[in-house]
Amino acid sequence: MLFEPSRHIDPGTEGWLANISRIVTNAPRRPRLSQRSWRRADAAGLRLVRSPWVLVSGFLGLGVIAGWAITLWPTHAPWSLFVLLAVAAGLFLEPRPLTVAYLGLLAILVVAGVRLGASKAATPGTTVVTIAVMALMLWLARARAKVGVVGVMGESMLVDMRDRLRAQGELPSLPDSWAAEVALKSAYGDRFSGDFVVSSRSTDGRILEVALVDVSGKGRDAGTRSLVLSGAMGGLLGGTDEGGFLPSANNHLLRLRWPEGFATAVHVAIDLESGKFTIGSAGHPAAAQFSAGSGRWGMLSGGRGPLLGVIESAHYPREAGALRRGDALVLYSDGVIEARNRTLVDGIDRMLGSAEFFVTKGFAGLAHRLCDQAAAGDGDDRAVVTIWRE
Repeated sequence: MLFEPSRHIDPGTEGWLANISRIVTNAPRRPRLSQRSWRRADAAGLRLVRSPWVLVSGFLGLGVIAGWAITLWPTHAPWSLFVLLAVAAGLFLEPRPLTVAYLGLLAILVVAGVRLGASKAATPGTTVVTIAVMALMLWLARARAKVGVVGVMGESMLVDMRDRLRAQGELPSLPDSWAAEVALKSAYGDRFSGDFVVSSRSTDGRILEVALVDVSGKGRDAGTRSLVLSGAMGGLLGGTDEGGFLPSANNHLLRLRWPEGFATAVHVAIDLESGKFTIGSAGHPAAAQFSAGSGRWGMLSGGRGPLLGVIESAHYPREAGALRRGDALVLYSDGVIEARNRTLVDGIDRMLGSAEFFVTKGFAGLAHRLCDQAAAGDGDDRAVVTIWRE
């Protein structure tokens, strides 16, 4: 039988229970922290953990432990522990808190040396090396502070930007009857290059646009400018018609007003259904086209304009052509054909001689071969784009 409270409570008890219920209901409750309050507390705790002065206290604490270990075990604990702490602090602290940490570590080092006395004297060489490492790390911290990064964040940012630049140079997927290949090599094996490629395919998939740009300078010196320009060029490639890309790029460089703000570029727009294309260049070497009908390579000398970023309201004419079955188009930077001890004609002949080998076997791998066998060798940036119709 189920328990039914209403059947066992007399009228007097009901009033007493009602009073108890009213007291419990109206009793002041302990305020609860809202979700926003918890978030504020978490944010405050996170700021405290990330505070540079917390890290300074941590490094000074480690310095005290190192000095204590050297005092207890002078034959086993080396003075170079302070060098290790100096390097670690230099990686994670900004210049001002780093200076405070170094002064504290030097004070701990002096106190430990005084306590040990002659039993474990700090040699002048050890002291000089420790101070030299601190000075070097402080200089590096000041250099990183100019760009607002701490530790290895700056290197990570540059690696990410480099990967994004290379990802931008990847060509979009093409129809089965078309193929393309991109090869980029930087001067002296640097990770950054003054040459870059941007490409775009129209929303209906019919028009393929490719631009190969060569920024003034080479290697890491031109890498920062190429990183900045690649995003702008990529936006212009999809936002203007084929005849407006080079003039818009020229205006963009003029607005930047860089001391060495000029660049060369070659831009091609191909109709993937008919094979017709237009090509224009701004101070860039002429593109090469292979015609399967004649079995020969030829240079597209038309559609040439001035350098980008030099002349206002410059005119950039375009040359028209067509890619039929078996034809190929090669875009390349000046590092592929230019060399100090050779003329441009010799460089072009060398490039076309290497390309002749791929006529019978197919053009896959041609871009990498031309970069590897470039006239400039490793002394200049090299970039090659090959597009062919199978």
